[in-house]
Amino acid sequence: MKLVSYLKEEQEQLALLVNGFLFDTDNLNPNLPVTMTMFLNYWDDAFPIAHSINRQLVEGTSRYRAIPVDEVELIAPVTSPTSCRDAYAFRQHVATARRNRNAPMIPEFDQFPVFYFTNHNSITGPGKIICMPDHFNKLDFELEVAIVICKPGKNIKASEADEYVGGYMIMNDFSARTLQMEEMKLNLGPAKGKDFATTIGPWLVTADELEEFKIAPKENHTGNAYNLKMKCSVNGVQVSEGNFADMDWTFAEIIERCSYGVQLYPGDIIGSGTVGTGCFLELNGTGKLNDPNYQEQWLQPGDKIEMEVEGLGILKNTIEKDESDFSILDLKRNHS
Repeated sequence: MKLVSYLKEEQEQLALLVNGFLFDTDNLNPNLPVTMTMFLNYWDDAFPIAHSINRQLVEGTSRYRAIPVDEVELIAPVTSPTSCRDAYAFRQHVATARRNRNAPMIPEFDQFPVFYFTNHNSITGPGKIICMPDHFNKLDFELEVAIVICKPGKNIKASEADEYVGGYMIMNDFSARTLQMEEMKLNLGPAKGKDFATTIGPWLVTADELEEFKIAPKENHTGNAYNLKMKCSVNGVQVSEGNFADMDWTFAEIIERCSYGVQLYPGDIIGSGTVGTGCFLELNGTGKLNDPNYQEQWLQPGDKIEMEVEGLGILKNTIEKDESDFSILDLKRNHS
């Protein structure tokens, strides 16, 4: 089942997406919530109703008013996330990024999954991304998959954690690398280099929709894993390619870590971390390692980014520059 949030008369509207058409939830059944937030909070009641109707729509046995999906303005499928954590689950990305800066791979990667909190109030969906001038100092994309929690839980075991996953969606963790690297010299972050924009979408896909792609997790790991091709293009040129199956730590294991001693809530978003080759930081580092004359590439105003994950759709964003002349460099203090 695919769940879509879009703007309807300037208000958030939740709909089911079937064969390129949207079906508003409140038109399908009066007991279905009209927003994703309410749907997640009443998941156990709402999901069976929506899933049954979705099956009828797929089979063509029911008639409801339909809207072509390309005629509406899509917004983030989870419009008001309660939090956003981003993990570090793809070994290839971690190992390559460390190799490119002459750092050895750390054994702790294989001991436990790690994550950081990012700004859940800066999450948006498809469309324009407006960046400040300083963000363009090595502005980067990050190709990821994200989940959303659909029921509350604490101290959740990995063996049971997939029951808390409402669905999957593409995630682009935009990163201003210069700001990020400056602040991480102080052994904190990433924070300011990543808090300005994270995009998710184009819709939320529930696990039943991905059953045909399900595979066994990597050896000695627990939880659902899926064979889903991932790629990213910038201005029509493909720059990244990977697979969701390459994720070493599963979302189930990440949820176990996140929920240790902490309550998770419906609407909490958790990202996978960057897939191997899934950002310019990694690609530029590898390019320069192989060829000293390699020309670095970073995102520029006007760039169009398309992220595609098999079964999850295509997330499209366009970069725009805020014309303000305000710079974060003005906030630096010079103490000599």
